[in-house]
Amino acid sequence: MQFSSSLKQNHLFRRLYRRGASAADRNLVLYCRKNGQQANRIGLTVSAKLGHAVRRNRLRRRLREIYRTHETAYRPGWDWIVVARTHAMDASYQELERSYLALSARLGLIKKETAE
Repeated sequence: MQFSSSLKQNHLFRRLYRRGASAADRNLVLYCRKNGQQANRIGLTVSAKLGHAVRRNRLRRRLREIYRTHETAYRPGWDWIVVARTHAMDASYQELERSYLALSARLGLIKKETAE
């Protein structure tokens, strides 16, 4: 991830859960909050209840790849947490991508393009 770093500290996760804005659909829940920096920080949460490690890690890789491919379209200076729900385990890559982009648009995290 060129313009971003990982969010790993527990107190940052808790602060985002408590004070951040959120949007959800059947596959994902997205929490976000301004971080006062020039780069985004992203954290992923996939509960052990959702399946074995191989399946959870595959889902994490997909979510990271979706973020990476659309990274230039996102506004900088935000902390993100993406929480996977049960339906995300069986969702296709395209469904996850649609969910991810729709939730980030709903929260205003996508840059506004200047139309000419």
